[in-house]
Amino acid sequence: MSFAIQALTRSLNVFHVAGSACNNCDIEILDVLTPRYDVERFGITLVGSIKHADVLLLSGIFNKKSAVRLKHLYEQAPKPIVVVGIGGCPATGLMFRDSYNWDVPPGEYIPIDAYVGGCPPKPEAMISAIVKLIGKLRGG
Repeated sequence: MSFAIQALTRSLNVFHVAGSACNNCDIEILDVLTPRYDVERFGITLVGSIKHADVLLLSGIFNKKSAVRLKHLYEQAPKPIVVVGIGGCPATGLMFRDSYNWDVPPGEYIPIDAYVGGCPPKPEAMISAIVKLIGKLRGG
């Protein structure tokens, strides 16, 4: 196992990028950080800069302008970076798919490693997805 993958499995610094959406996923992401779920005890923290991130967390849909910014953020991220789409919007666009604001799923212009389905996904689903992703990174 490479040193970079080992570092990803010890603690995770998460940078959250919210596209245009209803913000329900953003509320659930914040709920994961509350004392009830307290993912910080597992070493998972939100960071304010993409330069410190191990995980790029996407929520909402991305229009043409925000897609350019997302690509730029992805290029700035230290490698390896794990990209996770939260909710159905990054995967399919859900109810926004036929709106003027919809372009294409972000998986068409940056690689997405995992999706957490739901509208919005519950904190337990997000925690379960992260545990599975860490297991996959470790080769298990």
